[in-house]
Amino acid sequence: MHDLVIRGGTVVDGSGAQPFVADVAIDGDRIVAVGADIGAGREEIDARGRIVTPGFVDVHTHYDGQATWDPEMAPSSWHGVTTVVMGNCGVGFAPARPDRHDWLIGLMEGVEDIPGTALAEGMSWDWETFPEYMDALEKLPRTIDVACHVPHGAVRAYVLGDREKPGAVPTAEDIVEMSRIVEEGVRAGALGFSTSRTVIHKSVDGEVVPGTTATAEELIEIGRAMGRVGYGVFEMASDLNREWNEFDWMGKLSRETGLPVTFAALQSIAKELPLDEQIETMRAENAKGANIVAQIALRGNGIIMAWRGTVHPFRFRPSWRAIEALSWDEQKAKLLDPAFRARLLAEENDFSEVPKDIMGLLMVVAGGWTMQFEMDEDFDYEPGPEASIAARAAAAGIDPAAYAYDLLCRDDGAGFAYLPILNYADGNLDFLEALQDADDTVNSLSDGGAHCGTICDAASPTFMLQHWVRDRKRGGRIPLERAIKRQCRDTALLYGLEDRGLIAPGYLADINVVDMERIRLGKPWLAFDLPAGGKRLLQKADGYDATIKSGVVTFRGGEGQGAYPGTVIRGPQRVELAMAAE
Repeated sequence: MHDLVIRGGTVVDGSGAQPFVADVAIDGDRIVAVGADIGAGREEIDARGRIVTPGFVDVHTHYDGQATWDPEMAPSSWHGVTTVVMGNCGVGFAPARPDRHDWLIGLMEGVEDIPGTALAEGMSWDWETFPEYMDALEKLPRTIDVACHVPHGAVRAYVLGDREKPGAVPTAEDIVEMSRIVEEGVRAGALGFSTSRTVIHKSVDGEVVPGTTATAEELIEIGRAMGRVGYGVFEMASDLNREWNEFDWMGKLSRETGLPVTFAALQSIAKELPLDEQIETMRAENAKGANIVAQIALRGNGIIMAWRGTVHPFRFRPSWRAIEALSWDEQKAKLLDPAFRARLLAEENDFSEVPKDIMGLLMVVAGGWTMQFEMDEDFDYEPGPEASIAARAAAAGIDPAAYAYDLLCRDDGAGFAYLPILNYADGNLDFLEALQDADDTVNSLSDGGAHCGTICDAASPTFMLQHWVRDRKRGGRIPLERAIKRQCRDTALLYGLEDRGLIAPGYLADINVVDMERIRLGKPWLAFDLPAGGKRLLQKADGYDATIKSGVVTFRGGEGQGAYPGTVIRGPQRVELAMAAE
């Protein structure tokens, strides 16, 4: 008798093959049989009329702090994710000298909008080196598996100390030491190294992150450290400035080490290279023997704006500045006062303290009404111009600023507006269709655990199923089998996780049972449940009958079962397929 049998579901196995009806048997943490007549289970799940998929593998998250205190790992775990890779974009918390804790928190808070108070309250800091951080992670059981990058920011801070300032040039000895630390971290189990080279990423003090001005020589030498170990992914967020010739050194590094290099490929106002040129240049390097992979998002990377969020359109008006330090109850009383509303709406924005390099973005935040959208109950994340605040305000015969103000005041001051700042230059997502067929791209960039007051893209796997597979109206859809492969097997293989992402004998029993008729994103909400009352945007979903991690049911009907079989991944994971041959 098997430990668990999933009975009669439509298996979408992660390989890209056509779905088929079968039973799935699990013993321990492994799948042992897929087919008919596989015997009974001590526990059985009726999956008739449901799809059965591998657990989703999310390779771009920022749970580095949360993973030290939160066993549930929400919101990613609510959306069928069973494995996350964290430590992206060069930010993280190891290695960490005792006198650099606050500095690393400020770096993470500025880059990823994770409340610094929550990080300071939640983390125990019972580590200094990267191997010690991995050991600390193993002390807490979780609903999902976690894997790590060694982050450039922490490595530079550890080696350079007080010399780590914007534009700092490490000595040859510094680079040798950084390389040693990265090699040590990868040998301890990190799946790669990450850096950030974009001016959008700044510390809470407004300083660009450490990797921004690093030379190609420094980056290549660090990459060679992973080459000495024999595995590891070099991950990067970059503005891709033409003068930096990023693809040149990425290609050289990949060809020399044989390792993959992956970067965030986006339509972005910060990038000099348009997205099609990013892909074209990457492919030119790959044609010469490199292995560069583009990480693509599945929707516009959008700011969710709210009175209590990190960003909203009126934060630069004097009347808001006068109340922003008040309690929410005091703010709400002011915001719902007609006299206060009239005064604020009559004011001009004050951008006098705004850095020039983000002025354009903040002007869109404060008044780009044609690019902002009201998030109603059935919000479509691929909205057309007729759904913009400008269009709805015109239809209502009122000023768009007044319309925006009033929508934020709905639901007792809990209304939301959506501003897709990246990946929405065309006003649609058509440009992503061809990239979904490409072997040199992976679905990514959810930023799970980050941008707590502005973005909630950890729900990307659910969005993929609801929007791209089932409901998309403005353009083509993605076949179910391809969508599952891209979110399971493709992401797993990029990081050497060969033991997951497939439903087949011998593979890890990470599985979702999904009702495709019911799959649906819920409305986001702001919760204040992080340590020290820190805020974060959360979003649940309907349609997940069950999520299974390593053979253990962790969620039923979207509700946690109090089971925490997740572990810390150390190094690439191979799969023993002896079972399949028996």
